[in-house]
Amino acid sequence: MRAIVVTQYGGPEVLTVAELPAPAPGPGEVLARPSAIGVNFKDIYEREGRGKPSPPFTPGSEGAGTVTAVGEGVTSLVPGDRIAWCTAPAGYAEQVVVPVRAAVPLPADVTDRDAAALLLQGLTAHYLTTSTRPARGGGTALVHAAAGGVGRLLTRLLTRNGVKVIAAVSTPEKAAAVRALGAWETLVTAGGTDIAGQVRDLTGGRGVDVVYDGVGLDTFEAGLKSLRPRGTFVLFGEASGPVSSFDPRLLASHGSLFLTRPTLNDHATDPAELLERSAELFGWLRDGEIDASVGGTYPLEDAARAHRDLQERRSTGKLLLSPESS
Repeated sequence: MRAIVVTQYGGPEVLTVAELPAPAPGPGEVLARPSAIGVNFKDIYEREGRGKPSPPFTPGSEGAGTVTAVGEGVTSLVPGDRIAWCTAPAGYAEQVVVPVRAAVPLPADVTDRDAAALLLQGLTAHYLTTSTRPARGGGTALVHAAAGGVGRLLTRLLTRNGVKVIAAVSTPEKAAAVRALGAWETLVTAGGTDIAGQVRDLTGGRGVDVVYDGVGLDTFEAGLKSLRPRGTFVLFGEASGPVSSFDPRLLASHGSLFLTRPTLNDHATDPAELLERSAELFGWLRDGEIDASVGGTYPLEDAARAHRDLQERRSTGKLLLSPESS
């Protein structure tokens, strides 16, 4: 079985192709052959040593494909069933062991490609706008990296609920893309851009009600300064690095702000909740409320190139790996 292996922490160059023994599903697990594998910033964190796995390991946790074998006690799935997953380890491989509790059966009208592109980012955008801070009509939001996988979906879900979105992006081309999704205003955040100052200008000095930030270190301070008093800072990722420790009194000095650091694991660990959120997500896809935007598909052995493109913000939408095109 071909797989991508990290033998030491480092840059994209440490992602190497290896032949590994084929895995077997244990009790409560299935074996799946993915046709599409999702690439996520979490994979970059782990490759750099900011995650839990210790080398050697195979990165990746999301994908979609077909069940090829089932483990002991599994009755809800059979070989031939199509599933998607976003919390199964060792995903950059031709065969993946998926816990049944993490497997999402796919409707006939949802392709593997769309499911792999949508599930993780879609579920993240779902819980951020329905549970972490429910989208409210008439509000304002600053969305960082708005042209990325989660950012695009956040922009769409917020605007469909009447929220005015200020979309922060890295290029004019990405600004045009998020305007097409309904963004109220866009900010191209080149080096030295005064994000908070521009947000204040756009909101008449008030600031936004909520900041959605998956970037982390590089944008944290600007996000705090962009919020209105008693606004909410939703920090859901750290693409630029983890936020440094800070005195909680900083939140008070910026106007009694709320700060939360949510994760998908705490919003989809219950299988029933996972299936409920997924069903609503696929319904939005079916109705055209959202789309599964794919920014690029790479052969499995080109995982390093996919990591570079994602990390250097050269892509728009979701990046996928394809074992079948290798």
